[in-house]
Amino acid sequence: MARTEFHLDFEKPIAELEQQIAGLQQMANDRRLDVRGEIAPLEAKLADLRREIYRTLTPMQRVQVARHPRRPFTLDYLARVFTDFVELKGDRLFRDDPAIVGGWARLRERPVMVIGHQKGRDTKENLRRNFGMPHPEGYRKALRLMHMAERFHAPVITLIDTPGAYPGLGAEERGQAEAIARNLEEMGGLKTPIIAVVIGEGGSGGALALGLADRLLMLENAIYSVISPEGCAAILWNDATQKERAADALKLTATDLETLGIVDEIVPEPAGGAHADPDGAAEALDEALARHVPEVAGLDPTELRTRRTDKYRRMGQYVEA
Repeated sequence: MARTEFHLDFEKPIAELEQQIAGLQQMANDRRLDVRGEIAPLEAKLADLRREIYRTLTPMQRVQVARHPRRPFTLDYLARVFTDFVELKGDRLFRDDPAIVGGWARLRERPVMVIGHQKGRDTKENLRRNFGMPHPEGYRKALRLMHMAERFHAPVITLIDTPGAYPGLGAEERGQAEAIARNLEEMGGLKTPIIAVVIGEGGSGGALALGLADRLLMLENAIYSVISPEGCAAILWNDATQKERAADALKLTATDLETLGIVDEIVPEPAGGAHADPDGAAEALDEALARHVPEVAGLDPTELRTRRTDKYRRMGQYVEA
């Protein structure tokens, strides 16, 4: 993945130091000078600065990182973590939905079915992928592939990265709510293991339709929430500028959700986020999946579904009056 000049507002000190290092390197190349002695301390300072900034991110800043335009998407992880990927298209009812990609692949030689949301890198691709917001046919395609994996006793791995299901008129006419509900029902009883990973945005039911799993992992700077901070602020305070306040209240970060017992493991990202080092992020995800998949792949289908049911029954807190 090519590096980009795009930086988030809180990354400006990082950008300035990167420019200083790049300037020294360019001068060294132009004048054939040896500036390694000057560059090495700056690179060490840059690494420390990245770690410090990303260690203290606010919830809303993590939302920004989760939405970063250069953050690795599903197809990026398919290229780095998996091998022998064969894409399967269509829901056999209406059409193919490019906002969800899926197919057979291998995870360290183990056959798996990988399904994930896919955003675009530019305007043209985003329009084709509908900004990662699936239509009903996308969720029906995903369910078709899950049942195929079930027939072949192969684990299902889902990669979640969507602002939410597409709320347009056509999607509603074709049964958006029913498609999401059907996925939840069928995933609850699927006789093969499901590992879900939130790699970026986990938005509302559009994310949950791929997220009901035996193990739920989240990348360190991913988010998972019933609504966006902007939408929450607009509803609760009639003021979208209250998004920082909403992000704090929603408890949408990986750390919050691990504390609440929703997430089973946080997958660490490289210093500076997954967009700063996609290969490093892929290595961390590969290591996590290589541990979790074998742990659930050997379970009897009845025990698997029982554990899955118990997992979700334990979630949440209530008080009897």
